[in-house]
Amino acid sequence: MLRFTTAGESHGPALVSILEGMPAGVLVRASDVDAELARRQHGYGRGRRMQIERDQIEFVSGVRAGETLGSPIAMVIRNHDWKNWTEIMDPAPRESDAEGARKRQVTRVRPGHADLTGLLKYDRVDARDILERASARETTARVAAGALCRLLLRSLGVQIGSHLVHLGGIDATRPPVMPPDLNAASDASPLRTLDPIAEADMIRRIDAAKVEGNTLGGICEVVVTGLPVGLGSHVSWDRRLDGRLGQAMLSIPAVKGVEIGLGFETARRTGAEVHDEIEAAPGRTRCGHVRRTTNRAGGTEGGMTTGEELVIRVAMKPIATLMRPLNTIDVATGSPALAVAERSDVTAVPAMGVIAEAMAAFVLADAVLEKFGGDSLGELLRNVDAYLARLDERVG
Repeated sequence: MLRFTTAGESHGPALVSILEGMPAGVLVRASDVDAELARRQHGYGRGRRMQIERDQIEFVSGVRAGETLGSPIAMVIRNHDWKNWTEIMDPAPRESDAEGARKRQVTRVRPGHADLTGLLKYDRVDARDILERASARETTARVAAGALCRLLLRSLGVQIGSHLVHLGGIDATRPPVMPPDLNAASDASPLRTLDPIAEADMIRRIDAAKVEGNTLGGICEVVVTGLPVGLGSHVSWDRRLDGRLGQAMLSIPAVKGVEIGLGFETARRTGAEVHDEIEAAPGRTRCGHVRRTTNRAGGTEGGMTTGEELVIRVAMKPIATLMRPLNTIDVATGSPALAVAERSDVTAVPAMGVIAEAMAAFVLADAVLEKFGGDSLGELLRNVDAYLARLDERVG
């Protein structure tokens, strides 16, 4: 079983990412992870925090001489902004605590954020005890874990990319043929979109929303190639791969919807317009030597991969922190108030695509290890080769 956990607050000293279950022998460098962290920080419409942080990881355990050891991998990502928040976020008690709240106490809770529900659930008086962990800053540690999973998948010939297909009411046209290196093409855009005409309209929309003190949501599409047929399973609800991917994507802060393939559109069409016809295709070993003439299912059938491209669309709502705050209450007094205006982005949808890639990498790496096993990368690759050889025998 592959699993990861994260720790840390948005303005605390550091974030921590621990990945357990990675086979031994996977080649890894800190720079491999740092490159993914840098991708997460880019995107038009981001706030000042991205100018402060230059995210880099430090390996604490699980890696030696550039290879994974098979033991838990621990990574630390220092928060450069900690120096400005030491007094506010200090774990140790201070004399001033007895006199009342620390600086920057949050009682004017934000609609759409975890502030109020978390405050009530955990019986706190300062919503900062909630929002510091609920912050999307936590996803930095997820991207670090996902970067290692991506390296494992890459050794099997699996590639993961993403691009933005909608932002703030503006659709981007999806190219009929995706570029060979999806991320190289999308990362060249400040919004990570493949449609330059839509990009210009989106940038104008972001600029207008910033003037209004408003925020924008959008949709990113994750595309995975090179997967073998048969990851996941139909036999139990919690082993279905599409369900596992859905849970992973919906765990990303502000994500409210996930589609695989045509998604919700399938409910509006007939069966003949939805299901993918199958034809023989000798030489396509990873698909079982067949081809779907269309890929409306998005690469899964019955909770398992088909070997076709896996296509996932992830919808992110507008960020809950508005510079022109919404009406709320002050929980300290019960009186009407305007919500607190923490430093924020106008939109973080381009970055969400990178985070969605990381979550997909984790789920797919876990599914690979579930099917093929192996305590070392060499053993895993031999098991995969044996499975592919069996698929070839079936055709013969």
